[in-house]
Amino acid sequence: MEEIELYLDDAKDTMDGAIKHLIIELGKIRAGKASPQMLEGLQIEYYGSMTPIQNVATINTPDARTLAIKPFEKKIINDIEKAIRNSNLGFSPSNDGEMIRISVPPLNEERRRELVKRAKNEIETAKINVRNIRQDANNSLRKLTKEGVSEDLVKSSEERVQKLTDSFVAKIEQIFSVKEKEIMEV
Repeated sequence: MEEIELYLDDAKDTMDGAIKHLIIELGKIRAGKASPQMLEGLQIEYYGSMTPIQNVATINTPDARTLAIKPFEKKIINDIEKAIRNSNLGFSPSNDGEMIRISVPPLNEERRRELVKRAKNEIETAKINVRNIRQDANNSLRKLTKEGVSEDLVKSSEERVQKLTDSFVAKIEQIFSVKEKEIMEV
């Protein structure tokens, strides 16, 4: 039935969105290597409005331990440096007037374990999101029985939703094992 397929496609698309969001959030958790994603979410005041740093500067990684930030306009370099210092990222930026450099210190064992915990929290949130999507899809399918759709068809559709959920939870677990290995790697 076409309506059932729409609910299943919608559930799959929404679960895909949950995975994409998870990947973005895990990208913010540093794993010993410098990465432009480390600065995602940082904003500066730019012409009266809060603007992400990525929109006002290029962020590169010249090597595995260094971030280089080159603002499009030199006059905002101090604002960018201040935003980095005031963030809770623990970086000490150095500003040469043209570019800001951040030396990413190696992680100690305790900090690595803290980052794995943060990653686990993101993983759990993603799993909860996927399960909520499953519940919404199943609720929508159950409403179809009131509209005259056979209970057998709804039951088999709920089983398909469960298989979809299981596959996305497995993807989430795989993403976590890769991130955990990346964080714990010295």
